[in-house]
Amino acid sequence: MEAVVAPVLGMRWAFDEFSVERIVRLGFGDLVLDISTRQLLRGSEELRLSPKAFELLRLLIDERPRAMAKNELIERLWPDTYVAEANLPSLVAEIREVTGDDAEEPRFIRTIRRFGYAFCATVTDDAAAGAAPLGSWLMCGARQIRLSEGENIIGREPEAAVWLDFSAVSRRHARIVLSGDRATVEDLGSKNGTQVRGERITGAVELEDGDEIRIGSVVLNFRMPGRPGSTVSLV
Repeated sequence: MEAVVAPVLGMRWAFDEFSVERIVRLGFGDLVLDISTRQLLRGSEELRLSPKAFELLRLLIDERPRAMAKNELIERLWPDTYVAEANLPSLVAEIREVTGDDAEEPRFIRTIRRFGYAFCATVTDDAAAGAAPLGSWLMCGARQIRLSEGENIIGREPEAAVWLDFSAVSRRHARIVLSGDRATVEDLGSKNGTQVRGERITGAVELEDGDEIRIGSVVLNFRMPGRPGSTVSLV
């Protein structure tokens, strides 16, 4: 059976009949983009990027070598929000300054005049060795957001494990706690509340694979395909 690679919001999973490998570190030039820790690294040194600049870099790498139009990038980075086009070149300039890239002789991000941008460097995938579990994640539209064992904060603050940049979402809105094959969600005193399966919650509620979670006005779907009785389509 030939291995298939499927996208998982900045990560890729390589599936074959024997193993599932999680690819979370993407190398280009002398840099590494670590999706799991949301860090851009040069050796052991962390290069600081704003949250939106990090998302832009990750998006361009995920879509490489395709050239992405400015309006598509704006829609992906700021869904349901009007943002002036001038914000995009500012983020590209931030990435170039941090990585040492040059707009005239680009190593990483190429400008397509009057159209948009493309990632032009060769990228190396650094997959974790050996078999790995499917784990758990949230679906937000077409996005897939991986969850980690323990506490996963959902909110508008950039440090949140599940970062939702929407006005109806509180900075620390809710949390999902994973413990083995058990998962719970709890509202953290948010302004607009948290709903599970259509009902507003006041305490910790156990989650099942496929549950709908509403964070303010944002709808998420919880996936934990490793649970007994659950199914998942790999491709």
